[in-house]
Amino acid sequence: MTTTDLTALTGLELMRWFKTEHPADTPSIGRLLGMRFDEVEHGRLVASLQTRPDFANPLGTVHGGIAATLLDSVMGCAVHTTLPAGVGYTTLELKVNYIRAAHTDGQTLTAEGTVIHTGRSTATAEGKVFDERGKLIAHATTTCLVLHP
Repeated sequence: MTTTDLTALTGLELMRWFKTEHPADTPSIGRLLGMRFDEVEHGRLVASLQTRPDFANPLGTVHGGIAATLLDSVMGCAVHTTLPAGVGYTTLELKVNYIRAAHTDGQTLTAEGTVIHTGRSTATAEGKVFDERGKLIAHATTTCLVLHP
């Protein structure tokens, strides 16, 4: 599929394409972190990653930026699933609350982003990150700017 073809896809179609057909070697933040799209629906996206020692902060636990990036990704991509073809978005605001530390020992972190509202110029969403025991690691909200061509 060419870049031109991708611009003809709705946000939901594009996110589903990323989940099933996106080349794994294409440079992206998802590739850098080893992120996988697990579920893609209209207004909702679930992604996961395996923690690793490279994610460590000076205290030896997963750096908060990993959770923030995972949350920014699932919330923004959830917003994208609600947008028509040719319309994009960018994060205007991100508010993250950290609940507990995650370990760098290869555990799975799973994040879910859910759209609260999509309007003509802005959209809002919420997200949560859980460890593999189902414990809440962090939760967040975002406001996105909707970008029309």
